[in-house]
Amino acid sequence: MYVRRVELLDFRSYPHAFIDLESGPSVLIGPNGVGKTNLVEALGYVATLASHRVANDAPLVRVGAARAVVRCAIVHEARELLVELEIVPGRANRARLGRSPVTRARDILGALRMVMFAPEDLALVRGDPAERRRYLDDLLVARQPRYAGVRADYERVLKQRNALLRTAYLTRKVSRRRGGVVDGQDDLATLDVWDHHLARHGAELADGRLTLCSALGPHVAKAYAAVSAGKGEARLAYEARSWWPAEPAATSGREEIEQALLGALAAARPAEIERGVTLVGPHRDDLALTLGELPVKGYASHGESWSYALALRLAAFELLRADRIEPVLVLDDVFAELDAGRRERLAGLVATADQVLVTCAVAEDVPPSLAGARYLVSEGQVARG
Repeated sequence: MYVRRVELLDFRSYPHAFIDLESGPSVLIGPNGVGKTNLVEALGYVATLASHRVANDAPLVRVGAARAVVRCAIVHEARELLVELEIVPGRANRARLGRSPVTRARDILGALRMVMFAPEDLALVRGDPAERRRYLDDLLVARQPRYAGVRADYERVLKQRNALLRTAYLTRKVSRRRGGVVDGQDDLATLDVWDHHLARHGAELADGRLTLCSALGPHVAKAYAAVSAGKGEARLAYEARSWWPAEPAATSGREEIEQALLGALAAARPAEIERGVTLVGPHRDDLALTLGELPVKGYASHGESWSYALALRLAAFELLRADRIEPVLVLDDVFAELDAGRRERLAGLVATADQVLVTCAVAEDVPPSLAGARYLVSEGQVARG
């Protein structure tokens, strides 16, 4: 798979720009701040319907414009598919596949499979659990696009359940202030129903994550060993402490997970009512990352953290390849952060990808083994070098 052409209209800093790409390595060169990352961010948005840099869509639309449009021509198994995505802040995105409108924007997921490593990925090892959950869920969707629906269903139920708990919490708070009697039955009458919905969708999501972690572990260990020249053993494990006392096994099964979630929800109900929020479920899970016997977060050096974050992305890339999915690989301003040895090892690991897109400020940062097409990026313009 590779992107043959990408066209942007009012996306970030580009009023209008297009770039014709090739398979193999391509390097986008330009000073910081001219829009190199904006180009690969647009591709990432087509692949995941989310930005790796911001949480909402508003910054993606050029100042003064009402919408942004991203068009990609994607070649897969000798066939070309045109994907068009219209981004309108505050409204549902609209999309086309092969010039035909689709019912939901998420129907384009799977058209472009992409793995991106960027400076923001240091948060995978140093940031909050939400960063690692997003990593797992994005990879789940890349492997099996149906998980986009599973993820959306779980988030919808979680939102509804939290709203119910929040209303009950506020009702009790007001009643206590006024010295009234609080029985709390009426506003929580449907909580049992939402418990079952949350457990059902949560079990499907958690089951997918567990299976994914089992498949991902060997690839992470191998990628870290390759990047670091064998200095340290990288391991990962799925943590579900809010609903499973011990580490759940990949063989637990969806039914067993659902029962575990239901039991944990029942046990947590008094605390949830007191706090007005759902305290149990996959939305509170984490991915434990260790190097040797120690957790990466808080113990790993800067170089080790970079290597681990890179290993997570390379592992995702290799796992998709093992599934006979050849993703586009993006290395956004990565080489400047690596020493010479890690640069060469990374270049050797990715040189055989169908398409590698590299951004850099200085061409000399990119190892010669990734020699390929060169593009010069300036303010709002991209030209073949």
